[in-house]
Amino acid sequence: MVDQIESESSRNSLVFAVNGERFDVPSIDPSTTLLEFLRSQTRFKSVKLSCGEGGCGACVVLLSKYNPELDQVDDFTVSSCLTLLCSVNGCSITTTEGLGNSKAGFHAIHQRFSGFHASQCGFCTPGMCVSLFSALVNAEKTHRPEPPPGFSKLTVSEAEKAIAGNLCRCTGYRSIVDACKSFAADVDIEDLGFNAFWGKQESKEVKISRLPLWKRDDQICTFPEFLKKENKSAAYLDLKKVCWLSPVSISELQILLANTDNNQHSVKLVVGNTGMGYYKEVEPFDKYIDISHIPELSMIRRDHTGIEIGATVTISKAIEALKDYDKGEFHSEGVMVFKKIAAHMEKISTGFIRNSASVGGNLVMAQRNNFPSDISTVLLSVDSIVTVMTGHKCEKLRLEEFLESSPLDAKSILVSVKIPHWDPCRNRTSETKSTLLFETYRAAPRPLGNALSHLNAAFLAEVSPSKMCGGIMINNCQLAFGAYGTRHAMRARTVEAFLIGKMLNLNVLNEAIKLVEAFVVPEDGTSNPAFRSSLAVGFLFQFLVSLAETESKICSDQMNVYTDTVLSKALKIKQTDDQFDQTEFPTLLSSANQVLELSREYYPVGEPIIKSGAPLQASGEAVYVDDIPSPANCLYGAFVYSTKPLARIKGIKFKSKSATYGATALISYKEIPVGGENVGSKTIFGTEPLFSDELAHYAGQRVAIVVADTQKNADRAANLTVVDYDMENLEPPILSVEEAVERSSFFEVPPFLSPKQIGDLLKGMDEADHKILSAEIKLGSQYYFYMETQTALAVPDEDNCMVVYSSIQCPEFAHATIARCLGIPEHNVRVITRRVGGGFGGKAIKAMPVATACAFAAHKLCRPVRIYVNRKTDMIMAGGRHPMKITYSVGFKANGKITALQLNILINAGFSADISPAMPRNMLGALKKYDWGALHFDIKVCRTNLPSRSAMRAPGEVQASFIAEAVIEHVASTLSMDVDSVRNINLHTYNSLNLFYEGSAGEFMEYTLPSIWDKLAVSASFKQRSGMIKEFNRSNLWRKKGISRVPILHEVTVRPTPGKVSILSDGSVVVEVGGIELGQGLWTKAKQMAAFALSSIQCGGTMDLLEKVRVVQTDTLSLIQGGFTAGSTTSESSCEAVRLCCSILVERLMPIREGLLQQKMCSINWETLIQQAYGQAVNLSVNTLFVPDLSSMSYLNYGAAVSEVEVNLLTGETTILRSDIVYDCGQSLNPAVDLGQIEGAFVQGIGFFMFEEYPTNTDGLVVSEGTWTYKIPTVDTIPKQFNVEILNSGHHRNRVLSSKASGEPPLLLAVSVHCATRAAIREARQQLQSWTESNGFDSKFNLEVPATMPVVKELCGFDNVQMYLQWRIDGRE
Repeated sequence: MVDQIESESSRNSLVFAVNGERFDVPSIDPSTTLLEFLRSQTRFKSVKLSCGEGGCGACVVLLSKYNPELDQVDDFTVSSCLTLLCSVNGCSITTTEGLGNSKAGFHAIHQRFSGFHASQCGFCTPGMCVSLFSALVNAEKTHRPEPPPGFSKLTVSEAEKAIAGNLCRCTGYRSIVDACKSFAADVDIEDLGFNAFWGKQESKEVKISRLPLWKRDDQICTFPEFLKKENKSAAYLDLKKVCWLSPVSISELQILLANTDNNQHSVKLVVGNTGMGYYKEVEPFDKYIDISHIPELSMIRRDHTGIEIGATVTISKAIEALKDYDKGEFHSEGVMVFKKIAAHMEKISTGFIRNSASVGGNLVMAQRNNFPSDISTVLLSVDSIVTVMTGHKCEKLRLEEFLESSPLDAKSILVSVKIPHWDPCRNRTSETKSTLLFETYRAAPRPLGNALSHLNAAFLAEVSPSKMCGGIMINNCQLAFGAYGTRHAMRARTVEAFLIGKMLNLNVLNEAIKLVEAFVVPEDGTSNPAFRSSLAVGFLFQFLVSLAETESKICSDQMNVYTDTVLSKALKIKQTDDQFDQTEFPTLLSSANQVLELSREYYPVGEPIIKSGAPLQASGEAVYVDDIPSPANCLYGAFVYSTKPLARIKGIKFKSKSATYGATALISYKEIPVGGENVGSKTIFGTEPLFSDELAHYAGQRVAIVVADTQKNADRAANLTVVDYDMENLEPPILSVEEAVERSSFFEVPPFLSPKQIGDLLKGMDEADHKILSAEIKLGSQYYFYMETQTALAVPDEDNCMVVYSSIQCPEFAHATIARCLGIPEHNVRVITRRVGGGFGGKAIKAMPVATACAFAAHKLCRPVRIYVNRKTDMIMAGGRHPMKITYSVGFKANGKITALQLNILINAGFSADISPAMPRNMLGALKKYDWGALHFDIKVCRTNLPSRSAMRAPGEVQASFIAEAVIEHVASTLSMDVDSVRNINLHTYNSLNLFYEGSAGEFMEYTLPSIWDKLAVSASFKQRSGMIKEFNRSNLWRKKGISRVPILHEVTVRPTPGKVSILSDGSVVVEVGGIELGQGLWTKAKQMAAFALSSIQCGGTMDLLEKVRVVQTDTLSLIQGGFTAGSTTSESSCEAVRLCCSILVERLMPIREGLLQQKMCSINWETLIQQAYGQAVNLSVNTLFVPDLSSMSYLNYGAAVSEVEVNLLTGETTILRSDIVYDCGQSLNPAVDLGQIEGAFVQGIGFFMFEEYPTNTDGLVVSEGTWTYKIPTVDTIPKQFNVEILNSGHHRNRVLSSKASGEPPLLLAVSVHCATRAAIREARQQLQSWTESNGFDSKFNLEVPATMPVVKELCGFDNVQMYLQWRIDGRE
């Protein structure tokens, strides 16, 4: 019978389209994802693999399905890394290549992303473009009024949310949002930020005319005509022992399930496959059954009793159905329930996940796997009913029963869920009118979703006015809580029973909250249990407090008024009470302001031109390492790493036979060739082994590399390896800095990197009126989260040579390491790097072992080998930012002037030195930002059995800046002074600056911080806003604001950098530089510098030289001594190297120019000049090495920021309302590039200070392994108003064309957000103290880094609701 079903519905190939091209696939592994196919079997490489779990948006494509019955196309985004290829049969896929390209012309989306400077490294840009394109396509299908020419029907709100699920680590999002908003019909063109299309003073009409035209009448066909003619019936594939089945009826599905083993790993039911993002599949299933074609499972039925949603209906379709339920014949309050459920669902995950994830799949994961589902909680609160089919038996169950029953077995399926229509008049027991109340809640790291809830809740209540006193009676209530550390969402029955029949007042609410505390108890092992319980209390309080306070608010004047008026007034109070700031969707970005002073002195240097390669990044044409086509016979590698911190490796084996499928070799240190060394990376401080030998030294250390025929098989094999450990007779591992101190485990800091003590500490302490002794700070780590993970491709070449393509910031060091590992001369190795998809320091030392492992495997196997490290492995091995423990003592005067600071700092460097010995010097550069009077320190670099920490954007400086601010805040708290006054009094004078920064301070006019400090106070209205915030805090119980102004001084060092400039026979110019393009605009600045420097020849056509210049990839055999691209100064030093080359070229060309002028007595053009030079055999290729003057190679960068935040005291959520930055770029080489660097660095700093947790288990193994647990800032968590002014501070004669660095220093300014949060918490704690009438809350509290929701909530009081209620009940207000 099964054979008969299979034969009737079988198809021998998949048919679909990609960018209008037909694909006919006769055979495929059913576990193949759309992403795998696109990247390996097509020329469309714009879809990028970044997280592999649907959490970043880099792989987003537009999927289009045709409905022949309605003759309409449904267009929606999906995550191609989760979508199985077999499920797109009959569909059309559009990637950013399908929108336009450099040959056919770029699409308006590509042009606007480029023109708004919305692409830096560019790895995320194609996914962003597709997300926006989908929003535009679907907006055009609406019946909205026709928009003005050049605009779409998209709204600003939709434009912002279009990319809400897409992650970007470079830009800071503001520029991306502006590019999206530029398409919206309701956009205020004046609100759009700095761009390449218009000047600020131009009229609105001119601005609109200069935007690349969005042609609504000439849209891309997302579904080709030829595909509409194809038969859409389901496909059945049989590949060896794995098959894909597509039943088209419940009966067919029943037969298929009846003939399968009752084993959840043998059969997989497929709809959108999004569950794979959370529950990773280590091994493939025996059978895949696509149930999306079964009408009974995909139906939506509406009637007066409610709405029934089939199990395979996507969350997005369910949202649409719930929103559209109201056709006028249903009770408005019942419709309100549906709309609020829909609004809550819109905060679940991301749009491209909701578009393919099914409602049934979500509920089954909650029931079977204890997935922390929002949907199950919300539907539980409204008495939803589910239909479950087992065999031929269908059973209807209350959702509560379904969740509490045994996990659904492999032969049972969820058919549908019914959400009842709630009529408040039904089951009415009182004569008075009942009113229905319904609210849903979720507390999560991100407001717009893309994050699991710490706790979610949904409450439904029927209330009516009491005739006895103008209070509110609860006739019925249903309270559901979920995602707080229990198996599934649960109804709070004890709380419901207590509340039903009660007249609501503060005493009743207080007792109900006590019951909630007893009910919401997370299971052992749940993170932040007290926080989650406090959220439950806060949500119920938020739901009922306005009604409970009715008694005091309106009872006194309502005794003789009809009771319905009492209820209506109470509800009006509830609706208008904004103390909780409840909005369905928080607004994202309001207007932002960018102030830039442009200079044409060195034209085209100083011009805000579009970043080189930005349109190619947007269109998907930019080639990253993993986009390079795999050579013939290419193999793929995946690392096996240790999970123990210190253990002998006895052996490595595979768990099962399937693990070896496609595997070619397992390579460890034992295969190192004769003459080679087991070395994976090197710095001036030493080396780190490529693989562990017999002894693994830390969890995450590379043990071996598995090589297989595909990346998927390599990753699978690595996941299924078992390492046999032996820890007998080994010393315990060192897993903390305290243990390192006990065992004297340190790295030596070379004398030339040891910073000097400043001033007389004892004298300073003696002069102090007050002292703080032995205060402690602890700082954790941070992961790079570059969008492109570590990757390399090694290709063996003739004569024992090796060509390696690496995504790396220091190809020269990888070059030497590879040669040393393989035991071959360095001239046998060539490392090529074109561009890097995000680095932030993580693609420097940490990229070397990946390139070396590739070369090692390729050398051994005599075949090309490539590695694309998966996100989990990358996070485990990366190391990241240095954790620290700081102990300080500080002396200060009564006016806040600090006289002495002593610091003891323990830096956790991990197992290998990496760059850690340079950390003390780095830290002091930022730590000396204030005049401490005397500054003494003892900084120890601790060696531990943890992954080696490495440089991460502003390494040491960001921690040091925080330490400085923590000391200032502590002093201010101790003196009960305004912290801004303490900062102000401790700012450097020029004399103290010279004392602290000997050799780096520069001239008096270069010290711009005092003017920046004052300028920012005016431009950010700091004093006025501080007063307004005080008033706000007095008026709001449950929201508190804080504001903070913070300065930075950041010392940088210019390093030697090579450059090469060649002029070709047609006059075009090729530039090579030692610096690597990471997205920071290095190529753009180098291109501008070449055009400027060559234009000094003063001949015709030199004004157009910019278009003739191309910067090409780095090749370590073409340009040597490239060094590191790090420390923020590589762009300027590369530019100076280019300028030196061009000066020599101009010198060589000048005699020819003079000769031509003498002959013709008229001007000559550039091309003629070059032709003459070629004819006279003039060498037109110059290679130089720029070496900075030792006396001026270090200099200081200055800036300041004001940030304002708002803290929700019930949840701990911190909203950044506004950030204002003034930053001194000197005379910017490219203000657009520098603006992007400032914004991007600041937002990355926000991640460190507010969001990003990088925890490990007790063995030191990283447990935050992907986007589910590691949360970088998103578009909904950046400042709502983000203002940046780039100060052109004039001429700096020792700098490159008077320019200064911008890559790292602005990151330090993000501490202003942390300090503002501290200010808001201080207000909350003072309020708490007033409620308790005690001094139990110390104003000198420590706010951890990152200041996550649980951290903030704890300091605001886990029991603040209870304290408030007791305060009110006792009448102490």
